[in-house]
Amino acid sequence: MIEIEVLILAGSSPSSVALTLELLATANQLAARRAGGGPFRVWASGSGAEAWSAVMGAAAPGARPDLVIVPGLALTDAEAIERRLQDPDMQSAAARLAWARDEGIEVATSCSGAFLLARAGLLDGRRATTSWWLAPLLARMHPDIELVMDELIVRDGGVTTAGAAMAQMDLMLSLVARLGGASLAARCSRYLLMDERRSQSRYMALSYLAAADDHVARAEAWARGRLDQDLKVADLAAAAGLAPRTFARRVERATALSPIRFLQRMRIEAATDLIETTRLPVEEIARRVGYADPSALRRIMQRDGGLRPSHMRRATA
Repeated sequence: MIEIEVLILAGSSPSSVALTLELLATANQLAARRAGGGPFRVWASGSGAEAWSAVMGAAAPGARPDLVIVPGLALTDAEAIERRLQDPDMQSAAARLAWARDEGIEVATSCSGAFLLARAGLLDGRRATTSWWLAPLLARMHPDIELVMDELIVRDGGVTTAGAAMAQMDLMLSLVARLGGASLAARCSRYLLMDERRSQSRYMALSYLAAADDHVARAEAWARGRLDQDLKVADLAAAAGLAPRTFARRVERATALSPIRFLQRMRIEAATDLIETTRLPVEEIARRVGYADPSALRRIMQRDGGLRPSHMRRATA
């Protein structure tokens, strides 16, 4: 029996909590049909646990979990995050997570839950991810974290992080697969009609991120009208009125992307729009967004979003 503690804070994202509990309950129910019992014993802790206890029918708290799951927190800006992290229940939760780390207990979260893990010291020097629109803020608050925004789920040692609140679904499927077996996770996915996604990159609104810095926004606006040209990072820096190294720092701070990936992301967004709104051949679309070789566009789109242009076109046909 795998002991799972769901650390629910007051104000946690309802969808994130519900997905966590639903996936674990479904996994237990499906496993019980074949084996006579489920693999997970689940209980809740934290300032928001009582409100969910009647819903989940939780077991009595155990002494030592094998895994602590923190559902995503409903926090959306720097001021709200910093203020919420000072609350006594959050400080108690951070202490609980630090204890789990010291005990070698695995911890997992999604979305703004990464800020709590970072405050507790669990992400120091680790690879991690969060919601794409919170990534620049997390990078500024905790520059020692190696943010990985091209992956929906990142596991480093005993810590697993996932993207936006609905990525809790993907996080839970990955945990069920690792702890309960790939077959059980696949059955849960089919039972709940869940689609697998490999990356949150294709959902990142670059203009939204670039707007956080006037110079980066200026470079973005300049480049979008010239994507068919052989643009270099130095060209974008000049358009922003900055030295290349200064531009690189400001791009990474605003978007959590390197300047090269920043330019690639603009090209992918433009290509995606043409694929979904025109019948142009991929070769022509590649040329219009700056790729002489259409295979290069296909590789980058598959790397960043998990989909090839042909798959995207079928999906929107």
